[in-house]
Amino acid sequence: MGPSAFKGTCSSGGSTVEIPLLRGSSYYDVLVTIETANMSAHDIDLSATEFWLRPLSEREEAFRLLRRDLPIGHYDTPIMEGSTLELPPDNGYYSLTRHADIAEASRRPDVFISAPGSVSIIDFPPEIVEYFSGMISTDNPKHARLRRIVSNAFSPKNVRVIEESIERVADTVLTRALNEGVGDFVIDVAAPFPLEIICSMMGVPESEYATVLKCSNVILSMGDSEFIPVGSDPTIAFIEAGATLTGIMEELATFRVDNPIDDITSALINATIESEKLTRQELASFFVLLVTAGSETVRTALTHALIAFDEFPDQKQLLADDFEGLHKTGVDEIVRWATPISWMRRTLASNYTLSGFELEAGDKVVMFYNSANRDEDVFVDPYKFDLARTPNDHFGFGAPGPHFCLGSHLARREISVMWRNLLSRTPTIHHTGAPVRLASSFVNGIKHVDYSF
Repeated sequence: MGPSAFKGTCSSGGSTVEIPLLRGSSYYDVLVTIETANMSAHDIDLSATEFWLRPLSEREEAFRLLRRDLPIGHYDTPIMEGSTLELPPDNGYYSLTRHADIAEASRRPDVFISAPGSVSIIDFPPEIVEYFSGMISTDNPKHARLRRIVSNAFSPKNVRVIEESIERVADTVLTRALNEGVGDFVIDVAAPFPLEIICSMMGVPESEYATVLKCSNVILSMGDSEFIPVGSDPTIAFIEAGATLTGIMEELATFRVDNPIDDITSALINATIESEKLTRQELASFFVLLVTAGSETVRTALTHALIAFDEFPDQKQLLADDFEGLHKTGVDEIVRWATPISWMRRTLASNYTLSGFELEAGDKVVMFYNSANRDEDVFVDPYKFDLARTPNDHFGFGAPGPHFCLGSHLARREISVMWRNLLSRTPTIHHTGAPVRLASSFVNGIKHVDYSF
């Protein structure tokens, strides 16, 4: 049975407290505590690492309280533990947790801007930002220029080649996994699948795949000790990972100038659109964006879907019985459910009143997509995994506006192709252990989850 609202009780000191909680799902790690029962919106600290390590049921309840009682709240900027980076003091940030507020902010890029080159809550120095200053962290007119050049590279011919590679890589990855029969779904399927597609379409040699995966894990780790060992400086690790990916792409781009083939790198480096071309740094930043956010979206969505299908077997059966009729709405529900990227930051370019709240120029706001995707004002029974859900105005690919994910079509295609293969070739696939979650507020990631056929 899927999660639904019901009343539970929690006793302490002779008293019993009746509280709302989420029902019957190991996926949500339902855990009732007195702290949860007595929690108010003002007790929640979205900047605390401990908050993001709490069971998902408690996090969902926290955001429900925030949407209801404190939809725009103020928090101190989080501290990156272990970093020797000295940052200037700032005034913290405001959280946006309601669907309507995030939609409004996203539709006003003239006010809610990505400058000064960072969509992270922390204002990183230029030596870090330079590796991640692509489309996701720029504003018009530069953003429009980058998007125009990149979009042109994805010609119908190139898109057909990419779609063919999706089918080929899905078959290759799944065949490797089938030879084992059991293993770690993230390591065997969810991580290599999108990464190999991206590397293939960019023309990156297979000898670099492991390095690309390692670097992308570091960049998205938020300091998780599995990827950045305790005692290491996460800032230095981020810089080194960004520099490595940039080096791979710059070397490849130099070669492709005189040796073009049918890949996206050749199309980007040799294309001139209205006398404009991508610089080598812009191309490298685009590659970093692809192998981090682009790859992570599909990886996280596939993994959360595996777990959700075990919690909602009726939905898995519906998809297996009518894949062609259900896969389009089903993929969007998978992305809503997983919300791979939990938040994105913007900065106020001018004073603005949002839902009656006065924001000032220079204020930072953080749009919590995960909360928007459970907003009761938008989604009927938001804690139900419903593959036929329509309408489904989710923000799993970002909210509407100029920064909506350019690769959403390909991401949908990848998720659809892989699950079509999984359901047809391994219909009994299921997870066999508790998921190991990434210690991150930014990515709703799962590092490991065992599976069997």
